[in-house]
Amino acid sequence: MSASPKPVKKVPIHLQSAQNRIYIKNGEVVNHDKSFKADVYIEDGIIKFVGPAFEITIPGGVRIIDATGRMIIPGGIDPHTHLQCPIGDNVTVDDFYRGTKAAVAGGTTMIIDCVLPKKHESMVEAYDKWRSWADPKVCCDYALHVGVTWWSKSVSEEIGILCKELGVNSFKMYMAYKGLYMLSDSELLDIFERIRSLNAVAMVHAENGDIIAKNTKNLLAEGICGPEGHELSRQEEVEAEAVHRACILAHQMKTPLYVAGVTSKSSAELVGRARRSGYSVFGETLASSIGRSMSSVSKSERVYYITSPPIRMSAETPRQLMKSLAYDDLQVTGSDNCTYNKKQKELGLFDFTKIPNGVNGAEDRMSVVWEKGVHQGLLDPCRFVAVTSTNAAKIFNIYPQKGRIAVGSDADIVIWNPQATRTISKETHHHACDINIFEGMTVHGVAEYVLVRGRICAENGSVRVAEGFGRFIPMPLRPPFVYDIIEGKVRSSEEQHEENQNGHLAKKFAELDILIPEEKNISAMLAGNMPLAAGGSPCSTPSVRGRVDGHRDMQESSFSISEELDKSSVRSCIKVKNPPGGKSSGFW
Repeated sequence: MSASPKPVKKVPIHLQSAQNRIYIKNGEVVNHDKSFKADVYIEDGIIKFVGPAFEITIPGGVRIIDATGRMIIPGGIDPHTHLQCPIGDNVTVDDFYRGTKAAVAGGTTMIIDCVLPKKHESMVEAYDKWRSWADPKVCCDYALHVGVTWWSKSVSEEIGILCKELGVNSFKMYMAYKGLYMLSDSELLDIFERIRSLNAVAMVHAENGDIIAKNTKNLLAEGICGPEGHELSRQEEVEAEAVHRACILAHQMKTPLYVAGVTSKSSAELVGRARRSGYSVFGETLASSIGRSMSSVSKSERVYYITSPPIRMSAETPRQLMKSLAYDDLQVTGSDNCTYNKKQKELGLFDFTKIPNGVNGAEDRMSVVWEKGVHQGLLDPCRFVAVTSTNAAKIFNIYPQKGRIAVGSDADIVIWNPQATRTISKETHHHACDINIFEGMTVHGVAEYVLVRGRICAENGSVRVAEGFGRFIPMPLRPPFVYDIIEGKVRSSEEQHEENQNGHLAKKFAELDILIPEEKNISAMLAGNMPLAAGGSPCSTPSVRGRVDGHRDMQESSFSISEELDKSSVRSCIKVKNPPGGKSSGFW
């Protein structure tokens, strides 16, 4: 006689307002690490159930959404916006209402904006100002980075107040904008050291400001004044040099580093090489750089596409950056949403130094990443979730409250139709600007439903948001995803590689083991001639790589990738010409 089957314990549903209760059925839940068929039940803005339908009983009065043929994904997190931001004589036209409304329309349910204090302004006062602008207007949850635009003892003290009392764990430094926001290497070292002492995260805008200032002066003297002068003043190697320098400076202070707005292949490769050398470094690229190249933009329109670091000229750059996301050289996509109208942009039509820098992206980021990544076969859906949501949540220590479909997480959810298409246009977007750099682009991947903390804010093209509905989300100190690398709690890439039994990745990496002739100078390597060494499958979510206990501490190393120090199974074979009287070090 067979034993009777064990009864399934069903999840009870509380009787309350149906407005607070939503049941999503028949969908495919996609998190950064796996996807599976499941239903999702939401109550009071929190995910209460994820699992098969037979494990839950749904009473009448619950709003039911049929997600057949759709994906249920975590809402996007945009870690890089500048809403309502005063820069010089201009203010970005997307305020915290219009900017977050646009973000929600595209499937982003949280933003992290950047407080930008003026030189000699109190950081705490600037933070209070941003909060006063944002709190009454935001349609989705938000957090704040704070820029460090000058350095003094009082700034050091205020960084402590922001970390310990005001919910900030990330600080952004500028290596460009000489005379305005740019910091010296000595100041950067002091700031990195202070950030490390508080277990916070350092961020950089990486461009060499001295070179840009010199190039700008020379270009104007030669009569090159139009928008084409912008990228000529800050070529790819100018970005890459600053990325390389920032990695070394942060590493010397044992400070985790987030490189914001990577726009070039060589910079992405440098971030990847630093990570493979054991550095706690994370890279972000932008929707604008993976969605557009300047080669497809007419000269008369280029003024509207100016941002820094610039959208690159090469038509190959967008695909190369997407590959860097696939290989885990880069981990995050942001929008750097910093919008201006045509009239504001045209102020610099005949002097590129006067063009307000910035473009749109908050609304279209998710669809652009899907189109250029998943639809073109470079990312799988799990990696898409990682680079648009989960990795940002982990880096800034708000995971799994955000960035995951799981019981107890905030009900920031997108029902994503991977087959649907839409055509991007300034006529239909929700931004306040009269420009859209993706104008006319048809993209696959549409957010059919967008839920912000359980509230349906977008439904089949109709956007219904509430001004002030969003909350400020404090970001706790010491993100484990970031600090475990520094403290040696992450397995090395060698250990992880040995666990891969099928041998496919080993063969793939071996094919990418390219020797750089020693005659190639550093400038040539920075300009984009370095090999791309993959750190993971292009259709997976690679694990973070770091050192392993018992091996030499890479945080104490000289940043060499010699045979003696670099024991990882995934690396490029590099010849480096030793300078007279000493050995070479670096992640070249």
